[in-house]
Amino acid sequence: MVKISTFFVETHTHLDLIKRNVQEVVKDAGEKKVTKMVTIGIDLESSKIALEFASLFEGVHAAIGFHPHESKFLDEENLKEFEKLAKKDKVVAVGETGLDYYWNHSTLPCQMEAFKKQINLAGKLNLPLIIHDREAHQDTLKILAEEAKGLKILLHCFSGDLDMARICVDRGYYLGIGGVVTFNNAKKLRAIVKEVSLENLVLETDSPYLAPHPFRGKPNEPKYIPLIAEKIAEVKGISLKEVAERTSANSKEIFGF
Repeated sequence: MVKISTFFVETHTHLDLIKRNVQEVVKDAGEKKVTKMVTIGIDLESSKIALEFASLFEGVHAAIGFHPHESKFLDEENLKEFEKLAKKDKVVAVGETGLDYYWNHSTLPCQMEAFKKQINLAGKLNLPLIIHDREAHQDTLKILAEEAKGLKILLHCFSGDLDMARICVDRGYYLGIGGVVTFNNAKKLRAIVKEVSLENLVLETDSPYLAPHPFRGKPNEPKYIPLIAEKIAEVKGISLKEVAERTSANSKEIFGF
């Protein structure tokens, strides 16, 4: 791995799910120049834990959200508590929220209602949105166009095609690129990375899932962000330093840190 002086930003980790001491995880990431990260909530409890970690570590920030799988639990009582959390210091985004048509752990109407409620909250508090979109591209884009005008949008673990990527870029959205870009069978994603401007890309691991090569199949951690950045640099034919600097600037534009 090439050593560089600039730092990286990890825009999507689940620190509460990594089965290792969080202090060590954050320390190891820092040694790889991953000095800032956003840890993600998927329901009320994990959102509270994300905020707790953010309060403990200077470089850690929190996003609070109800994952599509958990949409059925976003009732009015939880929504009120969720809004109180969203106003706390170091909460930098609402998410992850969105639609998941692969598993359908919550019904489609339930997912859509929870998605729109969270978009509304993000608009009310002027927070960016971190979007989960799995096999729901058309509806995700439609709802964002109708409900999220003027908000900063980050499509986490982007899985759409090149046409969708172009639509997202035209709208000013950001695409989260993770370990999948390093997989041998990820030619479609690498083609998207090659074409899309670096100004629309950010780095993420989705740890503990989707570890990049050569750690595929093993637990993922924020410390692997530079491996993802190296692959992006290779695909685009640019320096690792440029990838680090531009994606970090993009992250600051989204989250304000």
